[in-house]
Amino acid sequence: MSDDKEPVSAPLRRLGASLLTLGRIRLELFAIEAQEEKERIAGLLLWAVLGALLAGFGLLMALTLVTVALWDSHRLLALAGGTVVLIAAAVVAMLKVKALIAQPASLFQSSIGELRADADALRRRPGP
Repeated sequence: MSDDKEPVSAPLRRLGASLLTLGRIRLELFAIEAQEEKERIAGLLLWAVLGALLAGFGLLMALTLVTVALWDSHRLLALAGGTVVLIAAAVVAMLKVKALIAQPASLFQSSIGELRADADALRRRPGP
């Protein structure tokens, strides 16, 4: 026997090392996507809450202005109209939240796509 032949287990070791490296890379991609999604959601929540608060304060100020302007003649009508506007806005907001909850999540789509591509590549047989 010559010394330049590698043992039978060497290709299996290389295959195992390649699979471990591939798995590590996919886990790193998964972790990066998780971090990006966490940051996106935190920013979204911050701006949504701030926007909702400011819009609510603005609406209350507008309704107060209308009520004060109509205080002598139609104060009950102004208060009732303001109440209807606020309740309608709350219903619209709740319907929007319900629609957003019903949407499917697209979390980790890149990782899933890469894992599918890896599985397809492993299923293909090498050419002659």
